Amino acid sequence: MSRTDFNTLLEAGAHFGHLKRKWNPKMAPYIFMEKNGIHIIDLHKTVLKIDEAAAAIKQIAKSGRRVLFVATKKQAKEIVAEKVATVGMPYVTERWAGGMLTNFPTIRKAVKKMATIDKMASDGTFDNFSKREKLQIERQRAKLEKNLGSIADLTRLPAALFVIDVQKEANAVKEAKRLNIPVFAMVDTCCDPTNIDYVIPANDDASKSIAVVLDVMCAAIAEGTEERRLEKEKEAQEAEAAAPKKEAKPRIKKAVKANVDAEEETVKEVVAATEAAAE
Repeated sequence: MSRTDFNTLLEAGAHFGHLKRKWNPKMAPYIFMEKNGIHIIDLHKTVLKIDEAAAAIKQIAKSGRRVLFVATKKQAKEIVAEKVATVGMPYVTERWAGGMLTNFPTIRKAVKKMATIDKMASDGTFDNFSKREKLQIERQRAKLEKNLGSIADLTRLPAALFVIDVQKEANAVKEAKRLNIPVFAMVDTCCDPTNIDYVIPANDDASKSIAVVLDVMCAAIAEGTEERRLEKEKEAQEAEAAAPKKEAKPRIKKAVKANVDAEEETVKEVVAATEAAAE
């Protein structure tokens, strides 16, 4: 069963591409026709590509790894922040900081700096600073929060990137490819799909189109996370059930040995009594 259907995508306007004169010839396999100077995306192929991407992203979530969502364009920012937060995945919606992947240790240092400021605020260290110093630190914290807030708990490189508008987020795609991190992306008719591992041909400008695709991806992540949780619970139950059996074996051996010792003792007593009577 498909995770979405032709009509849902049609209603969301996912089939509208860019002007014919702005197209990228490499997107030709995903274009159905041209109407009034605008390319129309083949939504039958979009449905198949969404299912393919959702299946792959579900497996990533099931393995316990993270997917970093990147969408800094105005139409996508709020939608991504709202939907991706519900499945606990990191996202970048303000600005792609150069080296966010290729220079990850430096980014981690910035995150630690933010955590240090938070600690200073909670343990009372802030009280020792002047009003001006406090203001400077607060501004620094706000800047870090804006750029890195959503990836503060990303302790290692993500397993994949999900990008909305590969032209705008070209630097993110380049860094991911340099590190062999697979890229999922909504790709419009004006974009080059060459460096994208999981191409989802769709309108990346309409908020409804973006929302429909994100709903499917987030549902797949939620499924993968839930399956991982259930598997862990099952493993824990099996381990718990197996533990008493392992402990029972030595106890049984001890009990058998005690019975044998008791029988031997009884035999010795009988023999001793018999010998005493014979004397």
